[in-house]
Amino acid sequence: MKKAILVLLVLAAVASYFLFDLGQYLSLENFKAQQAEILAAKNANPVLYVAGFFLIYVAVTGLSIPGAAIMTLIAGALFGLALGTIIVSFASTIGATLAFLGSRYVLRDWVQSKFGARLKAIDDGLAKDGAFYLFTLRLIPVFPFFVINLLMGLTRIKTWTFFWVSQLGMLAGTIVYVNAGTQISQIDSTAGLLSPTLIGSFVLLALFPWAAKALIAYVNRRRA
Repeated sequence: MKKAILVLLVLAAVASYFLFDLGQYLSLENFKAQQAEILAAKNANPVLYVAGFFLIYVAVTGLSIPGAAIMTLIAGALFGLALGTIIVSFASTIGATLAFLGSRYVLRDWVQSKFGARLKAIDDGLAKDGAFYLFTLRLIPVFPFFVINLLMGLTRIKTWTFFWVSQLGMLAGTIVYVNAGTQISQIDSTAGLLSPTLIGSFVLLALFPWAAKALIAYVNRRRA
């Protein structure tokens, strides 16, 4: 019963987002059209705006609805690089963890009953190298973050591991987007923010822990 109520609440929230076209308020065009007024209101009530923005960001990521990328740019425009990065980093990680826990609570038992034998191999691998896998996925922007949240909830990776690895892994991308947001007037869409060179840099950074682990294992084998 509790699971059914949770699912209905989430579906109602997501349906409301699309039914009432709430996405228009999280669009780049809408913010740029009202940027002066929003900045003035934020300067008049900075604490309220920080708290409100933080909670909305958590809700957007927790419900896995579109808008997080645009909100990250807006964070840079409203709060600057340092504060914007702190707000987005924690809000995105908390929201991702809520989505992760929701997926685990609602779907894990069903998936386990259907694919228990196959899932065991994945769980065993994640128990050994889960932090490395998750860090790699978080660093490479081609993997949708909301999909990672939901899929990881179906595994047995520890919640705390998911939280801190997600926060660390998403930090580089967060800084790039928040920094771009500080010049939001020059941005027409998020499409061109991640160049092939930048994505390649993220991939190399994601592979670094694996290379370091392999090197340590090799050194240990040589010593043995």
